[in-house]
Amino acid sequence: MTTQGIVGQFLSLKEDTDADLLAMQCGDFYEFFAEDAETVGRELDLKVSQKSSHGSSYPMAGVPLNDLTPYLKALVEHGYRVAVADQYETESGDLRRRITRVVTPGTLLETSRDDAQFLAAVVTGTDGVGLAFADITTGQFLVTEAATVEDAAAELYRFAPVEVLPGPDLRSDDETLSRLREATDASFSLFATDAFAPGRARHAVREQFGESTVDSVGLDSELATQAAGGVLAYVEETGAGVLRSMTRLRVYRPSDLLELDATTQRNLELIETMHGDRSGSLFDTIDHTMTSPGGRLLREWLTRPRRDRDQLSHRLDAVEALASAALARERVREVLDGAYDLERLASRAASGTAGASELLSVRDTLDVLPVLADAIEGTELADSPLTDVVARPDRDAAATLHAELDEALADDPPKTVTQGGLFQKGYDDELDELIERHESVTSWLDTLAQREKRQHGLSHVTVDRNKTDGYYIQVGKSVADQVPDHYRQIKTLKNSKRFVTEELEEKERDVLRLEEARGDLEYELFQELRERVAQHAELLQDVGRAIAEVDALASLATHAAGNGWTRPELTEPGALHIEAGRHPVVETTTEFVPNDLHMDRERGFLIVTGPNMSGKSTYMRQAALITLLAQVGSFVPARSATIGVVDGIYTRVGALDELAQGRSTFMVEMQELSNILHSATEESLVILDEVGRGTATYDGISIAWAATEYLHNEVRAKTLFATHYHELTSLADHLDRVANVHVAADERDGDVTFLRTVVDGPTDRSYGIHVADLAGVPRPVVDRASDVLNRLRDEKAIEAKGGGSSEPVQAVFDVGSGQMKVASGSGSGNPANGSAQNASADTAPESESASEPALDPEMEAVLEELESTDVNATSPIDLMAKVQAWQSKLAGDGDRSEGDR
Repeated sequence: MTTQGIVGQFLSLKEDTDADLLAMQCGDFYEFFAEDAETVGRELDLKVSQKSSHGSSYPMAGVPLNDLTPYLKALVEHGYRVAVADQYETESGDLRRRITRVVTPGTLLETSRDDAQFLAAVVTGTDGVGLAFADITTGQFLVTEAATVEDAAAELYRFAPVEVLPGPDLRSDDETLSRLREATDASFSLFATDAFAPGRARHAVREQFGESTVDSVGLDSELATQAAGGVLAYVEETGAGVLRSMTRLRVYRPSDLLELDATTQRNLELIETMHGDRSGSLFDTIDHTMTSPGGRLLREWLTRPRRDRDQLSHRLDAVEALASAALARERVREVLDGAYDLERLASRAASGTAGASELLSVRDTLDVLPVLADAIEGTELADSPLTDVVARPDRDAAATLHAELDEALADDPPKTVTQGGLFQKGYDDELDELIERHESVTSWLDTLAQREKRQHGLSHVTVDRNKTDGYYIQVGKSVADQVPDHYRQIKTLKNSKRFVTEELEEKERDVLRLEEARGDLEYELFQELRERVAQHAELLQDVGRAIAEVDALASLATHAAGNGWTRPELTEPGALHIEAGRHPVVETTTEFVPNDLHMDRERGFLIVTGPNMSGKSTYMRQAALITLLAQVGSFVPARSATIGVVDGIYTRVGALDELAQGRSTFMVEMQELSNILHSATEESLVILDEVGRGTATYDGISIAWAATEYLHNEVRAKTLFATHYHELTSLADHLDRVANVHVAADERDGDVTFLRTVVDGPTDRSYGIHVADLAGVPRPVVDRASDVLNRLRDEKAIEAKGGGSSEPVQAVFDVGSGQMKVASGSGSGNPANGSAQNASADTAPESESASEPALDPEMEAVLEELESTDVNATSPIDLMAKVQAWQSKLAGDGDRSEGDR
């Protein structure tokens, strides 16, 4: 490589990495060449120049050595994987470069995101899907095995990783890979296949976390182990240097959590709205956390509700204590406001990238723990689970580390760790001696100007220092000819001259030697201090998680106290009784009308009918959200609530076309329904907001009817089903667990008022035309729609207006075909084809003969025979013969054209 030019070295290193871009150190800059320079220039708006090398010219762009981090962060957030090549000197004095790390979305330490930044690995097998999730910025490491691809997709949506490593078999499974890509916005990165090999992965996991840990946490899934091994190898390969901060392996089982598929998480708008905004989501509404770790934990709780009633009761006890003690709660939140992100600081220390300011943040946050404990233990909160939370970390070890940092670091250290000034006096004897000698020399320099003035009678004398001249004595031109002989002039300026002396040069050499020695010693001491902090990574994570838990609980309590929420009663699966329930998000933006909901084993399926825009969807979603909040361990928006713990919440609420994936609205709707029918159990809660609306009327009713029967008879899940198919309400008379409820409306003199109140019983109207009027549909359209609706209800013919014929043409709605047909005797000689597209009329006579279609004589005869037939008195054989005769007559009738009738 020594014979290569700079560009040649760059291109050679680029060939050795599969990263998208390469940043190579060249002195005080990191440079990008060739196509990489053009890409960086475009993405970061950097100036691109030209670099000549061996007769060729290459694009070049660079960033200062100490400013690389923000540029790396920007590139990675744009989706690029960036290799970094650092410069080093060989024993022979040659400068060489080698790739020291590869920064990817999942291995970026210097993130400004408050949310978790997970790197995921997915390994598929015949019996399931292994998943591993690691956040290198906090040291979290979780593994699990999902039973199906859909379950794996739900986990990816739940964790929202920024980068995914597909296992060996998954890479060639286009269908599964496509489904997983749909569940996440993460970039997918290929990594060495052998990293996922069972034996190698098992060894890596045990090496990282210890034999006893792996056994004690119950990691018995080979697929999950393979995924974990792939993540560990990737983190090591990319050079992030944070493996030491990954100290705790957590194995979780989806059965421990409330099942939330990706569709449900999206439909309930837990973290972001359907439009992708955080504002308006459940998380945004209840997030009153004071720290970044607290916000991350609250988000985790919302996306991973629990099923363990003991754990949930523990959280509810803490929330209740905080909600009922306003002064103590506000004191706790005030203390929390001074805490930094200890989990991420631990990772920075472990990677060797933490500076003095980061260690000061560690010091200050360690000091929060005892203050927080005092704020809890001396108040009404002392008997709550919060006491156990703050007692969990080793407070003695935390106090010892805090004291060491407090004694070591200066209160206002420099930004760089190589220039000195990092430590307090008394921390190290050798350093104190160097500082004392340095201060002696600088004191001599500081008083030199005054001494020269007195000794030589000079005026306008200053002593200063710069990079070009070093230390110098500057004398005004008016007295420059009076300087003593031992002054040696080095520069002439407009109004002054600069001089040096042998003694000054000697003092300068002393200063430089002492500064270099001090910088080297302080850097060495700082590295040792940072290493000791890194060795306490697990302690820092324990303290950080305790602070985060108190913060998340205080956030839930703050919202509960401020919005009149109540503690839910958690019971065995079965019951769902909510009095005066409210939607947790909608109630913050409008005057909300509370509603009751009562479901149990005997009343487990509610068909919800009512007008458009009356609040059916809100009513059902609030039931799901209240259930979810209860299983987060939160208070809920209701006067009272008894929640039977559910194993999953499934929703089908609206659908969007996904034509890019070859799926129409109706196909998406049917796939969501299919997932619910396959996945829900008797202990689940199902929310269906319309089923079958994306197809023909009778097809849709049939699907909705059959789905209702299946959910009622086979699945037996608690279900709320909103529909405009009023035919379904009759099922309450035939299926014992089905009941009807509707959202009431008040109609007076043609004006409709939505009361937002849910009452028992069905409704038979949707008030769609009223909603069209509210939406601003032009008045002629609304009036015409009202007229058409009235005629359809009265089973009268409808004029088709706007055609080109000179005579009015009427159409009727044929229930059998679900189509509009031209009425017989309308005066048109055109064949009827199921539409009125050739019809033309302004106004037709309102006589019965004009409005009622005439029946064909053959059809009249069949109807008369049918009406006179006594089914109970006719034998099956005779009845079949009659039916065949009727079919024959009708078939013969159908052979004639419409124009002949």
